[in-house]
Amino acid sequence: MNILVRGTNWIGDAVMSVPALRRLRRSFPNAKITLLTRDWAEGIFGDADFLDEIVTIRSGRSAVRSVIEQVSAIRSHKFDLAIVLPNSFESALGARLSRAGRVFGYATDGRGFLLTDRAAVPEWKNSRHEVFYYLNLVEAVERAYGIAPASDVSSSEPDLPVSEERKADARAILSQRGIDLSRATVALAAGSKNSRAKRWDTAKFSELADALVSRAGANVILIGAPDEAETSAAVRAGSTQALIDLTGKTGLGEAAAILAVSDLLVSNDMGLAHLAPAAGTPTIVIFGPTNPVTTGPLHENSSVVRVDVECSPCMLRECPIDHRCMTRISVESVFSRAVEFIEAGRAENEHKQ
Repeated sequence: MNILVRGTNWIGDAVMSVPALRRLRRSFPNAKITLLTRDWAEGIFGDADFLDEIVTIRSGRSAVRSVIEQVSAIRSHKFDLAIVLPNSFESALGARLSRAGRVFGYATDGRGFLLTDRAAVPEWKNSRHEVFYYLNLVEAVERAYGIAPASDVSSSEPDLPVSEERKADARAILSQRGIDLSRATVALAAGSKNSRAKRWDTAKFSELADALVSRAGANVILIGAPDEAETSAAVRAGSTQALIDLTGKTGLGEAAAILAVSDLLVSNDMGLAHLAPAAGTPTIVIFGPTNPVTTGPLHENSSVVRVDVECSPCMLRECPIDHRCMTRISVESVFSRAVEFIEAGRAENEHKQ
């Protein structure tokens, strides 16, 4: 069987779709599985053992151009089955025009007529983690093909190991930047491309960085996408310490490897907050306007810092009032949580030795 999976359009969603992709591989062990995804996603799925092929489409294209590019890239593959993970009309249209025998997806965005097999959006959509939304679609495919669920379907943690070769390259990058690899390394991700309301204040990130260096003896690096460089620059400018700023200076694959060799990531609710724990890195995520129940980290090595306020989660991208969900999160509360992770990591390393 030849299976096409239309991948998601955001980094966090891509990571959260991993359990569904792994389950698809278990259910169809002899199939050829092709992931059609944005070009940046190669940095996430480059070492994935559950995919046979990755076909990329360029980011930043108009919907029409994107559909044309998708069809051009995949039409010759002769897929038996297409699974559309995003909810958009454009993604379903591209899958339908691929001439796949069956097209599965959620009946959203007025696109039901493009799907041969329509899945209803589950009533628990806004109360369970997004991982289960993608798993639910694969379950629909299993039922349609009469496949009994695999015995280990309870595995819901996104897991994306980074190869030792890529880790070695990442350590070389950090060493060249003057990072002392004998000390704990903490990455800070202060941006959030699609929502200003999700950003903890840069001054607080600066204060946290100072505490991590002066009180915890850690290296601190700043990391993120090119359009988050201004935010990281503000953090660096507000710090009294020498921070290493890698924002916009690595591809996503390099960023994943750097996170994999770091001891901790402290991040706003953004894509890297999902990528880091999937790569095995302890992660602290600062939550304000968004819902950690549906998009928080699922890994045991991760933690959410938030305060209870009456208006959160509001899911707004700009706060219309005083941003209390974020301003009330203290630097000390995040720092103390970070120290717990750093000390736990040191203890584990000593035990291994």
